Amino acid sequence: MSIDLNADVGEGMDDGELLPYVTSANVACGMHAGDPVTMDQTVELALSRGVRVGAHPGYPDRANFGRVMMEMSADEIESLIVYQVSALAGFARSRGSRLTHVKPHGALYHSGAEFPDVARAIAEGVRRVGTDLVLVGAAGSMLIGAGQEAGLPVAQEAFADRRYRADGTLVPRGHRGALITDPDEAAEQAVGLARDGAAVADDSSRVSVRADTICLHGDTPGAAEIARRIHDRFRAAGIRIAPLETGVKRRDSGGTA
Repeated sequence: MSIDLNADVGEGMDDGELLPYVTSANVACGMHAGDPVTMDQTVELALSRGVRVGAHPGYPDRANFGRVMMEMSADEIESLIVYQVSALAGFARSRGSRLTHVKPHGALYHSGAEFPDVARAIAEGVRRVGTDLVLVGAAGSMLIGAGQEAGLPVAQEAFADRRYRADGTLVPRGHRGALITDPDEAAEQAVGLARDGAAVADDSSRVSVRADTICLHGDTPGAAEIARRIHDRFRAAGIRIAPLETGVKRRDSGGTA
């Protein structure tokens, strides 16, 4: 049993203590957070830790950290994706490496999960940069379907540090209990997702969430300790942490990846 453990990085946090425990890094591309120097340094840091590098493009909205939906046309979103992913790909290439995956950030991620035109625009933008890039999206979402239709390898994602609702969606940020900051609780959820394909929802029901990769947000308080605890719990449970592979579809996830 194996699964990828990813983290959103390059967003102004201290990523050095977090990266040793993950296998994939989603690097902010300068729109919602980061800048050219930070992108370059974060790519270098991730590669030095043996971590696969992916692009984390978001809406151009630093004031709201890319977590508020913006009105943009499909063409604008597609161009936004090409711009950001290409920029990070250049930094990776200059370091003798290449991008493995693309995972949209924040409101762009959730818009791609809910709206087919946004999902298609994201997928097409990724495809234009590289047909072997793995498109990461919420498990069972429209973004996963759009990626498959575009001929991209895809990876379905679940979250260690976010609470789920009974319908399989995330409890919105700002709602009580939406963020899981207790390291043991986050690790328990991660183990359940990796081993059983399920999590305990906010109403105490059991919700099915089949995933190829599990995310930990770099800006979650205590992220490094949560990552360490997940790493230890995975080892104890016999779950191998393995990175996403460029151009390779991950293990079967309920027939949709």
